[in-house]
Amino acid sequence: MAHLTAARVKNAGVGKHQDGQGLFLRVYESGAKCWVLRVTVDGRRREIGLGGWPVVSLADARAKAFELRAAAAGGRDPLAEKRRGDVPTFREAAKKVHDANKGRWRSDRTAVLWWASLENHALPIIGDMAVDRISQSDVLRCVEPMWATRTETARKVRQRIRTVLRWCQAHGYVQFNMAGEVIDGALPPMPRVKSHFRSLPYTEVAEALATVAGSGASSSAKLCLGFAVLTAARSGEARNATWDEIDFDAREWRIPPERMKAASEHRVPLSDAALEVLDRAKDCHDGSGLVFPSPLKPGRPLSDMTLTKILRDTGLAEQATVHGFRASFRTWALEQTDTPWAVAEAALAHSLGNSTQQAYIRGDAYTKRRKLMDLWAQYLQGPKEISAQSPTASQSPQQ
Repeated sequence: MAHLTAARVKNAGVGKHQDGQGLFLRVYESGAKCWVLRVTVDGRRREIGLGGWPVVSLADARAKAFELRAAAAGGRDPLAEKRRGDVPTFREAAKKVHDANKGRWRSDRTAVLWWASLENHALPIIGDMAVDRISQSDVLRCVEPMWATRTETARKVRQRIRTVLRWCQAHGYVQFNMAGEVIDGALPPMPRVKSHFRSLPYTEVAEALATVAGSGASSSAKLCLGFAVLTAARSGEARNATWDEIDFDAREWRIPPERMKAASEHRVPLSDAALEVLDRAKDCHDGSGLVFPSPLKPGRPLSDMTLTKILRDTGLAEQATVHGFRASFRTWALEQTDTPWAVAEAALAHSLGNSTQQAYIRGDAYTKRRKLMDLWAQYLQGPKEISAQSPTASQSPQQ
């Protein structure tokens, strides 16, 4: 005998209201009401949403419940069938995964490259296919043609397809990950080729900075590149530096965890030459708080390609990348100083030792790093463009 009537449904308060045989009405604090059917399939309880009232009436809910109970009695899984009816295409699933991961990626460039690799190599082949229709051969069509010639790109594409299909597995859209181990046998092991960032010999860095200083690039870009070299910082760390991170009294730059690769704050001791760069950078101030703002897009940091373009325009790109100057610094520290390994690594914000050793290392060798950075600045002899003629400033533009 039914427990609910149309009138009782209309006036139902917050909570569950049983209609019998697993069908009930759930009423939320907001006043929203929805129908739910509870059935058991292969010993496992399933709760299946049947829609909201009043769009789905009591009579409609009972009719749907009857059909689903019959399916469950026949050994079928109504919830799995319902989900399969909403199976997304690979493109739709990839977009959801991409959007979900944006927050954890440390740069917009990572998000762009992640999507571009799928857009170039996967979406033209499997983008419009429902994810539960994708087979091993479909995945192989995406990666096999370039597996031997562009192995690293192929590996990344496969890994990203696998990530999307893993998300689909978690949501019940697919049973097996067709980019996983099931295709290993079709892809012969390929040696990993280590490609290091191009870097200049440290003996040529000062001359390179002088060449950059004489280029036609914007002052903001040239100063940013000089600052990155003097501090041995990563490009993104320098380009996104803000004035509130600079402590002129302490002569240091504090980079917050969210902008560091290791996700922990990094203190950078500033040499006289680095402070002089900051003094000149005040002329680039646009009110945004950025030390090196883009001259073309006020309020925005310089793009990664801006610094790369300087190297291209000056003929240095074939010999060095912006990141490669960190290698120049590290080689100089090894060959021209008695700096302990740990101190030089700390200057590059690298993690020291294995996980056990890291648990015991609580310092950052700051005092020793200050001496090292001063020696590095002295070695570079203060290229003209990144040196100020006026005394070192004592406050930021915002002070």
